[in-house]
Amino acid sequence: METSGNIQMAIDKWLFTQHLNGKHLPTLRFYIWSNPTISLGYHQNNYPESWENIVWQGKKLDLVKRPTGGRAVLHQGDLTYSVVTSGLSNSRILAYQKICEFLISGWEKLGISLSYGTAGRGYIHNPNCFGTATNADLVTQEGYKLIGSAQLRRNDVILQHGSMRLQPDEELFALVFGESISQSLNFPVDISIDDVTTALIEAARDRFHAEFHVQGFSDAEWQEILSFV
Repeated sequence: METSGNIQMAIDKWLFTQHLNGKHLPTLRFYIWSNPTISLGYHQNNYPESWENIVWQGKKLDLVKRPTGGRAVLHQGDLTYSVVTSGLSNSRILAYQKICEFLISGWEKLGISLSYGTAGRGYIHNPNCFGTATNADLVTQEGYKLIGSAQLRRNDVILQHGSMRLQPDEELFALVFGESISQSLNFPVDISIDDVTTALIEAARDRFHAEFHVQGFSDAEWQEILSFV
């Protein structure tokens, strides 16, 4: 699904609230952002003022807040996944690892091996989510941080979503964060976003022993979603 950052975050918040209230089954969603967007972590109140006025290719970048924690993510050339579920471990790290099983397995099918990052809490001093990799993030064997994830938890219900950095524009990345991308992803040119989502859905089906059904939103549901914007 492709739409603006504000709408994407509203959908994730709505799905989380629905599951929290027992009105919706667990969900797996993939989406892209219709305009290059910087998403801020829920508690990230300090960021460069210049981010509010960045223009790239004649359009101003959007700036939105996520319902989850973590640092800023530049959404351009990426694919975002979102999982809403419940009944996992009370341990944040164990819950991350359980959800990330399908990401590791799916990307392995595409020929890319991933492992968890090892950085400590020094990341809080870096406004860029992809500037470091913690044990909630997934990196390639070459050290490229492919997936940065964040969580929102209430009671035993979890929203975990994350950005898969596929083909970021190095010029835009440097414009936003003032630094170059330290590594590059050897992403096979013949693999499409559809191929990625298909591999990940199959991996999620195998790992979670679940059956997924594609379902759109009704007009009434869209009205509820828009109230979260």
